[in-house]
Amino acid sequence: MSVKYLKKASKTAETETATAQKVVTEMLADIDQRGEQAVRDYALKLDKWSGDIVMSEAAIAQAIKDVPDHVRRDIDFACKQVYDFAVAQKNSTESFQTELHPGVIAGQKVLPVNVVGCYAPSGRYAHIASAYMTVATAKAAGVKTIIACSSPYRGGGIHPYLLYAFKAAGADVIMTLGGVQAIAAMANGLFTGKPADVVVGPGNKFVAEAKRTLFGKVGIDVFAGPSEVAVIADDSADAAMVASDLVGQAEHGHESPAWLFTTSEPLAKEVMRLVPELIEKLPPIARDAAGSAWRDYGEVIVCDTREEVAAISDKYASEHLEVQARDLDWWLETLTCYGSLFLGEETTVAYGDKAAGTNHVLPTKGAARYSGGLSVHKFMKVLTWQRMTREASRDIGLVTARISRLEGMEAHARTADDRLAKYCPGEKFDLGEAVTL
Repeated sequence: MSVKYLKKASKTAETETATAQKVVTEMLADIDQRGEQAVRDYALKLDKWSGDIVMSEAAIAQAIKDVPDHVRRDIDFACKQVYDFAVAQKNSTESFQTELHPGVIAGQKVLPVNVVGCYAPSGRYAHIASAYMTVATAKAAGVKTIIACSSPYRGGGIHPYLLYAFKAAGADVIMTLGGVQAIAAMANGLFTGKPADVVVGPGNKFVAEAKRTLFGKVGIDVFAGPSEVAVIADDSADAAMVASDLVGQAEHGHESPAWLFTTSEPLAKEVMRLVPELIEKLPPIARDAAGSAWRDYGEVIVCDTREEVAAISDKYASEHLEVQARDLDWWLETLTCYGSLFLGEETTVAYGDKAAGTNHVLPTKGAARYSGGLSVHKFMKVLTWQRMTREASRDIGLVTARISRLEGMEAHARTADDRLAKYCPGEKFDLGEAVTL
């Protein structure tokens, strides 16, 4: 029984977190103090944008008028996939009521939040899929107001393809804002007068830190870090396909981990030979990102048994987890910690990222141990309610009064006492005794 590292990461995902925290804290404090003017100042300073923040319908129509039909069809298809899956998720959680005790009726009501802010990054490239992953899911939940933000693209407004995706998915308000200032604007209701109840969407470490800092004031999707991929493979896997999938996620950025967990050392060595070759064939920007990510964060671990592989995988709790191995049902039953699971060679992370239907906003840095990714449930509130007869109030009141007094909460107990006195005049009850200190 052994676990062997053929390649070990030299860095961790916590790199430069402190720097991001300092920058974000200062920016949020400034925006709290100066409001919309601070946001406009940051938009000009960081994104060279001095145009309108909130886009008019006419401006949107003008900006997307030249989006080719084939691009529209692809985006429409992907939007529908995401929306339909989110509707199925929504239907899995229902309102109900049940009688817990004679005369005690309790239930839950499932309602959407009122306002959601959706962010899609647009740095080196326009992240089109992030637009519909967030907006279409909120739309499926029934959110009343969906506010979408993305940064200016290369000196202009929002990239027209990304803008089309926002619109096709159902955004109600679209703002040309990026980075920390976008997250703060949505959280505080700047430019719209509608503070978001929940803010979602991927972004760089500054966006992630802004969401983390604002959590509590608003809900967020996940505490996000650099994108991650892990591939589980045995000797039945195609080394070329495994290597391709590792490189496919490493191009996300210089700090994006790519991990291989396998029971086959020959496969592991072949993958390690192939990955640098595949990286070298990428375009310059992707080659630089993937090369750094693999060099600094890539790992290859060989285990004796699939049980050891499963344990290692659950420990890493990767954002994206692929299984290219025999007996896929065993892996589906056994694995417990991952953001999203891709079973079999026929699917891959890129499918989930773009068009399969499951959401690509997922937990990173081990958060999959306790959290799932973005789903329609993030935009839903499960609210409880209760109603009871006077007879039931008698039974519940007695227990409530006694337990409240055991806890030293006399005022609580007396709310029960008063109902018992009103509903059951003349009856004598054991109401417990107040604790003494």
